[in-house]
Amino acid sequence: MTHNYETLLLLSPELAEENRNEILGTLTGIVEREGGKLVETDVWGTRDLAYPVQKQTRGFYVRLVYDAPGALISELERNIRITDGIFKFITVKQAA
Repeated sequence: MTHNYETLLLLSPELAEENRNEILGTLTGIVEREGGKLVETDVWGTRDLAYPVQKQTRGFYVRLVYDAPGALISELERNIRITDGIFKFITVKQAA
């Protein structure tokens, strides 16, 4: 059974565009490989943070919306944690 999930990623603003695209390509590949379906990729761009996070005052925001089985979330978050360049993220299950 699949559910709708949303993951908000906060990437380092110093990353080059090709590095950001590589990270997003890897994450979307994981979603598809694990049986999920990417619904939307929403790039918000670089914005000021309300407070410093890991000594960063700016961040590059990307929002991923996808349908996936629950087991996919642990694999996706495991890969997010070990990816250099992502310094904050949150995944939420959207209401049906």
